[in-house]
Amino acid sequence: MTTNNNFSQTAAFIWSVADLLRGDFKQSQYGRVILPFTLLRRLECVLAPSKDAVVAEFERIKTLNLPEDAQEKLLVRATNGLTFFNTSPMDLGKMGQGDIKANLERYIQCFSADAREIFEHFKFDEFIGLLDDANLLFKVVKKFATTNLSPQAISNHDMGLVFEELIRRFAESSNETAGEHFTPRDIVRLTTSLVFMEDDDALTKEGIIRTIYDPTAGTGGFLSSGMEYVHELNPNAVMRAFGQELNPESYAICKADMLIKGQDVSRIKLGNTLSNDQLAVDKFDYMLSNPPFGVDWKKIEGDIKEEHTIKGFDGRFGAGLPRVSDGSLLFLMHLISKMRDASADVTNSGGRIGIILNGSPLFTGGAGSGESEIRRYILESDLLEAIISLPTDMFYNTGIATYVWVLSNKKAQQSAERKNKVQLINGANLCGKMRKSLGSKRNIMSEGDIKLITRSFGNFEQVETTTLEELGLAKPTEAKSSRGRQAANPKADVAKTFASKIFNTYEFGYRRITIERPLRLSTQVTDEAITSLRFAPKPYNAAMMALYEKFGKEWSTDNLGGSSGNHQYGDLSAVEVEARAIIKADFPELKEKQIKDVLEPKLWLFQKALMEKAQQLQTQLSDDAGGKHLQSDDFNQFDITYTQALKALDIKLDTKEKKQLLDAITFKNPAAECVVDKLFKDSASPMYGAFEYQGNVTKWQGKVVTYKQDGDLRDNENVPLKEAYLDGSAQPSISTTQMVENYFNREVAPHVSDAWINATKCDDKDGELGIVGYEIPFNRHFYEYQPPRDLAEIDEELDAVSSDIMKLLQEVHS
Repeated sequence: MTTNNNFSQTAAFIWSVADLLRGDFKQSQYGRVILPFTLLRRLECVLAPSKDAVVAEFERIKTLNLPEDAQEKLLVRATNGLTFFNTSPMDLGKMGQGDIKANLERYIQCFSADAREIFEHFKFDEFIGLLDDANLLFKVVKKFATTNLSPQAISNHDMGLVFEELIRRFAESSNETAGEHFTPRDIVRLTTSLVFMEDDDALTKEGIIRTIYDPTAGTGGFLSSGMEYVHELNPNAVMRAFGQELNPESYAICKADMLIKGQDVSRIKLGNTLSNDQLAVDKFDYMLSNPPFGVDWKKIEGDIKEEHTIKGFDGRFGAGLPRVSDGSLLFLMHLISKMRDASADVTNSGGRIGIILNGSPLFTGGAGSGESEIRRYILESDLLEAIISLPTDMFYNTGIATYVWVLSNKKAQQSAERKNKVQLINGANLCGKMRKSLGSKRNIMSEGDIKLITRSFGNFEQVETTTLEELGLAKPTEAKSSRGRQAANPKADVAKTFASKIFNTYEFGYRRITIERPLRLSTQVTDEAITSLRFAPKPYNAAMMALYEKFGKEWSTDNLGGSSGNHQYGDLSAVEVEARAIIKADFPELKEKQIKDVLEPKLWLFQKALMEKAQQLQTQLSDDAGGKHLQSDDFNQFDITYTQALKALDIKLDTKEKKQLLDAITFKNPAAECVVDKLFKDSASPMYGAFEYQGNVTKWQGKVVTYKQDGDLRDNENVPLKEAYLDGSAQPSISTTQMVENYFNREVAPHVSDAWINATKCDDKDGELGIVGYEIPFNRHFYEYQPPRDLAEIDEELDAVSSDIMKLLQEVHS
């Protein structure tokens, strides 16, 4: 084993320690023992040549009472180029069985701070105790002590592969939580290939240095894959890994992996990337991330909003903030802020991003929302290169649809044809079934699947919908259940396809315009309408009606109250406990302040006074109108009559009373006249709500007016930005106003003659008509219509099923 560089066999040999653990430990705990012991053995094998020198140096300086930092600097010098050390003369092979627990714990404490921290986050001392309690500690220590993991037997690169394989086995053995810290290898390979494939220098030239970063590092899969990808093609390239991880155990695994690969582990940080970026001043060449899907950021909402408000685009979140329920786009903006600045004078400056997201960042949020503004910033800044849809059931803890976004700030440098273009690749069918599911992961992408996607992306090619069989990637047909009745004419299997499409960035944009309709009111001053004023509007209305029905017969009908033993109108003091119980039981939507209002006479007396004023007005209007129940379909004329009646009665209504009264006696009627809002001084412009008055009110005849808007009829229309690019050029051919008016005349005016555009709804950024929005309706662009089966076939099948059911029922009855 010690001379065999086959990392898979080496990893299998190490994982065989699980045979010792079986029965005393859960399967999901195997990795928590095997990983730290593998790290421990590798570290001591690497340290072996300088062991004596470090121990001797420690004996020399420990009497000097130096600070720990100063001691570490002196001890690191004695390691002959390493970044870590151990000051104990002990190693795994020298530990006796008698006091092995104490010896091992003391041995761990003698490591340098970075290495020691890894074991602390592994909670290694806890598992040492569990192993000792199960009488397994000595056996496990001896197993690892006899495993040669020295650099002479296995190189740093190969040891990194071994450790990755152990991490994978650990993730798969605890697949119920694997998705929280481990991205499947096939997805990592695809994303890494997409991000690195265009850097010819890193892949071919000597002495090239590149940085790679993952803000949700997990166990370090993306960092390792990026380094491995470049190493395969250019062993002389230098990759420097940076990352941050929230979960302490995942952080420990990632840091251990980086330590084994010879990386400076001080670049791997522990903490929340969004609220506490510990690499704030760093910029990177490559970034890879699989952030958590649909996780809210309420806990850190204050920090995020403060950075957005105070720093704006000088911070990470200047473009906008998504809804609190999903922080995926926050990670994307964080990565964008970390891209190295692009320069036309510096070869391969700038940065590239590969991030895995679920479907919601593509389309959630309408025009002007945080999500839309983030998409707008990305597309208008020409940062998005491609989005690739992945098959479902690809991750350990979710089966939902996912997408790889590839972004770059150097599109113009590397490929003029990609400028202001976005490539969408439909890889949803590129997978095969796994022999055994791992949690929710049932599908796996083959090397052929990955190559097809990377080739289409690399060539920036448009691929019409093509079957996988034509591409030489035909997948086995899924076995169907043979249970139950089989259809006589089963629906044919839909051929699995692949496609790639290229779009202009503006094709994902639109302007949301607000379409208004006039308010049309009829009035009718009925007894029922007047009586309804006894009760305040919602939310008080229902509760007041119930209390009046229960207790109102005890109240005096006059405002002064108490005659013949009756209570003052609205006085619920004698029955307050019962009244409160009724409200609590039947009207839980009322808050305490509102309950107090209902239990006080003040509200009741206010409503009673309003009702009595309305009754006087009803009598006056009846005299004028010739009958109190007549309906008026011209509110403009009624308003004049109503105002005159109030004046004649010397009744004054405040704003609140007037609104209640009009709400009671008016109702919307599409056959009624439009309600005038005000005179308009300029010429008529029906498209924008200025109309020549056509009604019977003398003061407005021959003049231009605007109408009140009916909020219930208000609608929004999304005008595609591509409508301004009539000749297909890179610049719009017509103005925004002309584009919107063309759309209105074509799509709105022929169907709704009284509609108009609300000209006050303008975009905050460019000030032009309509609010800009962006969405990427991925599935719509790849939708393939599948006609239903012929109705005659379906009817025939239903008849056959019905016949079978009747036969079975006859058998039961017989």
